[in-house]
Amino acid sequence: MIAKLRGRLDAKAANHVIVDVGGVGYLVYCSGRTLGDLPAIGEAVALHIETHVREDHIHLHGFLEPAERDWFRLLQGVQGVGARVALGLLSALGPVELLQAVAMGESRVLARAPGVGNKLAGRIVQELKDKVTHLALGPAGRDFAVVPQGPESDAISALVNLGYRPVDAATAVRAAMRELGQETDLQSLIRGGLKELAG
Repeated sequence: MIAKLRGRLDAKAANHVIVDVGGVGYLVYCSGRTLGDLPAIGEAVALHIETHVREDHIHLHGFLEPAERDWFRLLQGVQGVGARVALGLLSALGPVELLQAVAMGESRVLARAPGVGNKLAGRIVQELKDKVTHLALGPAGRDFAVVPQGPESDAISALVNLGYRPVDAATAVRAAMRELGQETDLQSLIRGGLKELAG
């Protein structure tokens, strides 16, 4: 099994790249997020790989961050989510955003991804809600491993309903809570969160 590729970025397409490793070109499917963060053609690149072996093909899926690879694996454990849908979700939402959406039951956020309808989004939330805290989120996401409760959760949900991304809403509400105190009421948290987002 291939777990990691380190080489030179040889080519980039809409949904995959070719990585030259010692003269051998590996075709690796990637999410839009990973594709957007890759270096220029000809530069060095290292990808965490998930290998899919089936009767009719061997596909490599590559990710710059282990957290994205972990979500790719986890999402495919949900009935109706294959590699293409999982990559679509990871193109629309980053690992921290996925964690927030699933942990807070925001299935409509997941439904924005290509190939994910409301029914499938609801199933993803239902099946993964209790499984997400073990994921390797890295330093930027560790603060989100604790699922918000009470007024904090309600304030985040209110901001998400106003159209803000879950990760931005959570960051703003937590900043407001630090400034206003743990016992702050819901309305104050929402106002404080909006102030943070506007600032």
